[in-house]
Parts: sequence; structure tokens; C-alpha cells
Amino acid sequence: MGPWNSTLGSGFILMGILNDSGSPELLCAIFSALYMLALTSNGLLLLVITMDSRLHVPMYLLLGQLSLMDLLFTTVVTPKALVDFLRQESTISFGGCALQMFLALTLGGAEDLLLAFMAYDRYVAICHPLNYMILMRPRVCWLMVTISWILASLSALGHTLYTMHFPFCMSQQIRHLLCEIPPLLKLACADTSRYELVVYVTGVIFLLLPLSVIVTSYLLILFTVVHMSSNEGRQKALVTCSSHLTVVGMFYGAATFMYVLPSSLHSPKQDNIISVFYTIVTPALNPLIYSLRNKEVTGALRRVLGKYM
Repeated sequence: MGPWNSTLGSGFILMGILNDSGSPELLCAIFSALYMLALTSNGLLLLVITMDSRLHVPMYLLLGQLSLMDLLFTTVVTPKALVDFLRQESTISFGGCALQMFLALTLGGAEDLLLAFMAYDRYVAICHPLNYMILMRPRVCWLMVTISWILASLSALGHTLYTMHFPFCMSQQIRHLLCEIPPLLKLACADTSRYELVVYVTGVIFLLLPLSVIVTSYLLILFTVVHMSSNEGRQKALVTCSSHLTVVGMFYGAATFMYVLPSSLHSPKQDNIISVFYTIVTPALNPLIYSLRNKEVTGALRRVLGKYM
């Protein structure tokens, strides 16, 4: 088969989970509801953190960035998937595919790094409370945010440019919800084995290094919490940390399956399900996980809504 995408005018066909399901209308309705939930919950959380001065502290600055990343991540993928299904047309241009890949990799990588910084924030708050406002002063917090965005953008740009430089075979169908590296490499006419190794190594570095920071932080937190004399302090620490660990588990579980496990261990259908989890389900659930058990957030939400309603 000869290469067909030698020009930027060529495109792909995204064969996502909606095109490969026994009940596509039901899935479309569920995805629409989850997307609206993600928009509403993340938007409200961002509004509350911005408007309520009591939440202008490092923990909520980082949480606001997480909500922004989730909001953008699901918006990069979900609306197009829904519109394509309703129009019965799942094409995406070569440039559009490259842009979607770049944005998805940037937002996913930035969230990966941000979760590690959030774990460090909780470590400082619980293990070194007296030095918290020094170690986590605004300049440090914004530096963490900037590092997350810049490193993720540079990594995403390199991967996008190299992935899209391959000649692709005559089959235009990408059996995936969005343009991502693993399903696209399956369409390449050239030998991609070396690059697949590079993707694997960078995936391991980008996932396991932040994850090691998270695990170390929480081991130190656990040691400190066990030796706390106050039951109220112990309970508050556990509630805050359990929310973060739940989000970490969902994000890293899906990302590890997609980018660390060898491709021989998962099928296109499994990849589709996992992609739905981290692009649609997780962004909708994250703000609920953080806010429902957080009295500061629920209190701030009541104050903000009460002020303008």
C-alpha cells in the first residue's frame, strides 16, 4: 500500500467507541451528560476559587489549574466526537489531527506533572505546617504551574511533529476516540519500532517520576498522620489526601495502560474504553471528588452563589 498523506490536504477517519458500540445513541446521551457535568462542575470550581478570597491559597490555586486542564482536555475531544456521531461523519483533517494530538498530549502531560506538585503541596501542609506559606509562597506555586505547562508543551510538540512525519498507509481509519500516538503508529508504512521505544521510555519517565514523588509524599504524610495527637487534624488530613489519591489513581491508571503497557497487551476496543475514561469520565468526576467532602469549597460555593443569586 502506498502512502496517501504526503500532503496536508489528506485526512483521517476517527472510528471511536460511538462507531463501535451496540447502543451508540445511549452512549452519546451519556457522553453528552458527562460533558455538561464536566463543564458545569469545573466551571463552578474555577469561579469559586477565583471569586472567594478565602480560597486564594496554594492548594486551591493548584486545584484551579487542575480544573482548567480538565475543562480544556475534555473540550478538545468530546464535542467533536459527539458532533461527528450526530452528523454521521467522522473525518478529521491531517492538520486537525496533529492539533488535537498536540493539545491532548499537552493537557495530559501538564496534569500529570501538576498532580505531583499537588502531592508535594499536601506534604508540606501536613508535615511542615509552620513553613507552609514560605515553602509554598505564590511565586513557587506559579513556578510549579509554569513548569507543568512548559514541559508538557515541549514534550507534546516533539511527539506530535515526529509522529505526523511518518507516511501513513491507505487505510485512513483510526480506531480510537481521538488522534493519539499508539493508534496512529499502527497506520504508518515505515518502521516505527525505534520510535515506539522512545514513546515507551518518555511515557515511563513522564508517568513514573511524578508518581514516585506522589508515593514518597504520601508515605511521609501517612507517617506524620499516624503520629498526630489530634483526631480532628488526622481526619481532616485523611479527607484531603483521599480526594487527591482518588484522582491520582484514576489518571495514572488510565495513562499507564495507554502509554506504558506494551501494545500487545491491549486491543483497540480496550484503548477506546480507556480513552473515554481519561478524556470524558475523569474530567467530570474530578471536581466532584475534590468538592463534595471539602467544607471550604462547599462553603465558598454557597457564599458566591448567595451573593449573585
